[in-house]
Amino acid sequence: MNIQAAHTTNAEPVLLRDNDGSVTVLTLNRPAARNSLSEPLLTALGDALSAIAADRNVRAVVLAANGSAFCAGHDLKELTSRRNDVDGGRAYFQHIMTICSAMMQQIVTLPQPVIAAVQGVASAAGCQLVASCDLAIASQSAGFATPGVDIGLFCSTPMVALSRNVSRKHAMEMLLSGGIVSADKAASMGLVNEVVPAGTELAKAMELALGFASKSSHVVGIGKAAFYRQLELPLAEAYRYASEVMTENMMARDAEEGIGAFIDKRTPSWEDR
Repeated sequence: MNIQAAHTTNAEPVLLRDNDGSVTVLTLNRPAARNSLSEPLLTALGDALSAIAADRNVRAVVLAANGSAFCAGHDLKELTSRRNDVDGGRAYFQHIMTICSAMMQQIVTLPQPVIAAVQGVASAAGCQLVASCDLAIASQSAGFATPGVDIGLFCSTPMVALSRNVSRKHAMEMLLSGGIVSADKAASMGLVNEVVPAGTELAKAMELALGFASKSSHVVGIGKAAFYRQLELPLAEAYRYASEVMTENMMARDAEEGIGAFIDKRTPSWEDR
């Protein structure tokens, strides 16, 4: 394993990167602050995702967290400290929302699949972070909330990712109530894929990641990009687009190899092209 630290604050790295073969584990490392998304942590995540996108050795990503909470959302103390700026903090607030939104989109556009391993509460932008990942495994003790309405700050940016994961009525209930949704209910709503005993969520996420890593990364990248693109299209246009993608995919070397291996009843040898 190769562990790298990113964006150190007070001698403590806010983000850990652990390369376990072809799977990279990114671990939020601000446990005392409930892994709230400070500017250094947002920047570290963005930088790590940029590096991973260009790294052909990484075939899947697991997003985890240290401490009792997965992520408490934005660092409200950091935001509040800018109220004394000349503009009341407006420019800084816009800056933080912009870099946070960009980072969330990086997860979606990353060629590699990203799996959240949620061990505790994921609230506000932390819930957004889970919803932005391709899959999520939750501990039985995990919880999910968009509680901004309780402090006068509606979770408008978390709403974007949340409403693309669950039904409108479930999303609106979470946004208006601010209450914590249990892991089991989150699974029934489609926010997480599976609920596992506490302490096993990372192992389960790694199991999935290693399975994905055994596929052709070229084909997985094609499929992930197409999945999110077709969701935004009308039905007929989605089929036209998907047909074009599948035709191009058929021309890939790994498609020829994979189909040939299936016909020959042998294990395919991927070249990721």
